[in-house]
Amino acid sequence: MEALAFKDDMSSGASVAGANSMQLIAFSIGEQTYGVEITTVREIRAWNGATPLPNTREFVRGVINLRGTIVPIFDLRARFGEGVTSPTKNHVVVVMSVGEKWVGILVDAVSDILTVAKTDIHNVPEGNSIDTELLNGIVTHESRMVGLIDLHAVVSGAKMDS
Repeated sequence: MEALAFKDDMSSGASVAGANSMQLIAFSIGEQTYGVEITTVREIRAWNGATPLPNTREFVRGVINLRGTIVPIFDLRARFGEGVTSPTKNHVVVVMSVGEKWVGILVDAVSDILTVAKTDIHNVPEGNSIDTELLNGIVTHESRMVGLIDLHAVVSGAKMDS
């Protein structure tokens, strides 16, 4: 599987979606569907492993060298407390920009691009503290619920406390 690159001019996609809606890249972890704003996605690539780093939490798979840029890879399944992913050739890494940095998240599969109305985004119900901590909201698209990933929360706490 070749890497699917997104040009930096993807922000123009927001104007296509309109001011009252947003476009998401949707991906799955098991039966759950999650999404991130398309403007944060830089590339989708096949899982080819990562170089492990010392003193990191179990959800940090390591780093990859992406055309000269060192990108940390986070296992989203492990980050949600559902155990470490046993990646296969079918798993993918979604490379995104979080502020000035690039990060990758390991997911089971990328499903599609969704356009959702901003008014359809709901708060995450109280209950599972990991979900409320790592999600910005939930939106219903067709018959499925899509959790909106809070990228800053997902990548925080990667180093183990000394």
